[in-house]
Amino acid sequence: MKSIFLALGGCALLLSAPAFAGDQDFTLFNKTGYDIAEVYVSPAKSKAWGDDVMEDEVLEDAHSVPITFNAKNAICNYDLKVIFTDGDEAYWTNFDLCTISKIQIFWNAKTQKATAKWE
Repeated sequence: MKSIFLALGGCALLLSAPAFAGDQDFTLFNKTGYDIAEVYVSPAKSKAWGDDVMEDEVLEDAHSVPITFNAKNAICNYDLKVIFTDGDEAYWTNFDLCTISKIQIFWNAKTQKATAKWE
């Protein structure tokens, strides 16, 4: 009987524990000069982007948003794609999201050059 109560107590603790952010979660700072309609994060060099991690949100210029996603593996290196509200796209590659917690993205529409700073 005692072992049943211990097992039930352990299950209750697991169910009530808060969900912790994954190692790959980060804060994205939009320094592009444009509003962002969609954000995609995929393992580096993957051919598939998956779903928009911001869903229906718009990330305005000079604002930030926490990016959380359910990484299905222990991969650390990820690529980032954004689609601006005007339909233009920009890409950044090979972020080590196991060590990076903040990413600032920059975009020069004239030269089509995407740059970033991170911590």
